[in-house]
Amino acid sequence: MADMLGPALHETHNTIVIEKNSHFQHLFAYPRIGVVPGFEHKAFVPYTNAFHASPAGSTSMVRATAEEILPNEVVLDNETSIPYEYLVFVAGTGRPGAPIAYEKSTETKRIQMIQAKIASASNIVVVGGGAYGVQVAFDIKEQYPSKKVTLIHSRPQLMNRFHYALHDIVMERFKAAGIDTILGQRIKDIPDWSQNDGKEFSITLADGREVKTDLAIPCTGSTVPLSDPLLSLSPSSVDPVTKYVKVKPTLQIADSKFPNVFSIGDVADTGAHKAARPAFAQAQIVLRNIQKLMKDEKAELDTYKPDPHSIHLALGFRPSVKFRNPASPDGEPMKIFDDHGDLESGCGKVWAMRAPGVSDYKL
Repeated sequence: MADMLGPALHETHNTIVIEKNSHFQHLFAYPRIGVVPGFEHKAFVPYTNAFHASPAGSTSMVRATAEEILPNEVVLDNETSIPYEYLVFVAGTGRPGAPIAYEKSTETKRIQMIQAKIASASNIVVVGGGAYGVQVAFDIKEQYPSKKVTLIHSRPQLMNRFHYALHDIVMERFKAAGIDTILGQRIKDIPDWSQNDGKEFSITLADGREVKTDLAIPCTGSTVPLSDPLLSLSPSSVDPVTKYVKVKPTLQIADSKFPNVFSIGDVADTGAHKAARPAFAQAQIVLRNIQKLMKDEKAELDTYKPDPHSIHLALGFRPSVKFRNPASPDGEPMKIFDDHGDLESGCGKVWAMRAPGVSDYKL
């Protein structure tokens, strides 16, 4: 979002990014860096030169956590506040509880701990059949072919937000790779990493069956929208059950008292799949609408219409599929296969884009 706002509005406005984490996190690489050692530090890119495409001085970053959003300012956790004329709330999702500010050093150590546990295990269970769990299962089996890998998913269909054809693709590749599946079964308790001490234990399924393992990897996507700061501005714009931010088709928050406040990405209930591509399209809409409001507060604004869910899913180190749901119930999905993937999940490209000229990947 800031990459669009800075260049477009620099003549009249400054763009300020409030960010709690020390580095940009390349989330697409997360499934692989937990399995394949040696490049985990590349998934965290410094913000040193992040806004190089914007005119000098037009875009800046404040490292802090937003505690409250008020009608004209954002209150930070460092007892300061930042005034705003327009605000775009892109807080994303995270673990339940207070927002965590991630440091590169602690995150790489945590990932190395996961790598070590996977390397020493022999009978691994992956819990969760969404994109993260599927990719972790593929990568473990490719990195360690002799290990037994079983994926357990609560639904009968893997990748259940997508057309069934994607399930068929994954199941066919799982069979070829020697990955076992148990579908349509919830487990009673998902072990956390502290319980995975290398000793064999049993996971109990909903039907009473027990699955023996010496490592269970939770990939259930148990994150929540980080919408709490918006409650101080507009409680009615946060769904009390899901915690997602309610937005209009214009991507303004639902509360009409605040036409200058927008929300996009994973934290917002836009109707779109939670992924980078929809968020990019949403950011384009927000930029155009802010520009229109600057000229005329009563201007007719652009509206966002979600495209069918799509994903670029790794099926191992090199192969992948680009998959898009059909636009109509009786339509056919789009499937494009590729066997020339990047072992480092595009980390090099992200560094070139976010930190051009920087070659020390441990910064």
